[in-house]
Formats: sequence, C-alpha cells, structure tokens
Amino acid sequence: MTMPVAVRDTRDGTTFMVRVTPRASRTAIVGVAGEGGDAALKIALHAPPVEGRANTALIEFLSDLLETPRSAIEIAGGQHGRTKRIVVLGRSTTEVAAAIEKALAAAEKK
Repeated sequence: MTMPVAVRDTRDGTTFMVRVTPRASRTAIVGVAGEGGDAALKIALHAPPVEGRANTALIEFLSDLLETPRSAIEIAGGQHGRTKRIVVLGRSTTEVAAAIEKALAAAEKK
C-alpha cells in the first residue's frame, strides 16, 4: 500500500497535512482529502471551532493516535482554517507514516 498522505521529515520535525471537519458526531479519521503531495488526512472532530477547542481536540486526538505527548504535536500552519500543517517532534517519518496507515486501514474497515 502506498502512503496516501505525504509525511515529510523537516528541520522542525515530521510534518503532514490534515483537513478537519469540526462539530462532527464523533472524533475519528474519515479518510484522505486530495491526492499526491497535496493529500491531507481527513479528521472529523466532535469539538466546535470556537476558542481553540477544535485545535485542542485535534492535538489530543493526534497525541493518542501517534502515541506521543501532546506537547510533541504542533499546529504549524492553518490554526484558523480547516487545512492544517502538523509537526510531530520526537517521532520519525517511518513511525508517523506507520501510525497513519494503521489508522486509515482501521477507518476503512468501519
């Protein structure tokens, strides 16, 4: 299986894109938006986009998904938009890509 979301190693850490949908019925990975280098992991968030609650919920969700502390997850771009650039500190691109692939496979089975 080819990685549908580009996971890159940068000087800041491992980075990838997400596309969030706030005010969903539950928080979960729902697929991939786009293709190639522009592809983003689609995540539905139960939290509303008010007072940073959706961003906080996203960081908590990704922390659990990647099995890393919340302090190691940063929203490096798109804090006020639906498409966000995520930076993960202390995890290799291989580890992050494997966790995303596993989560996408589980989401497809549901």
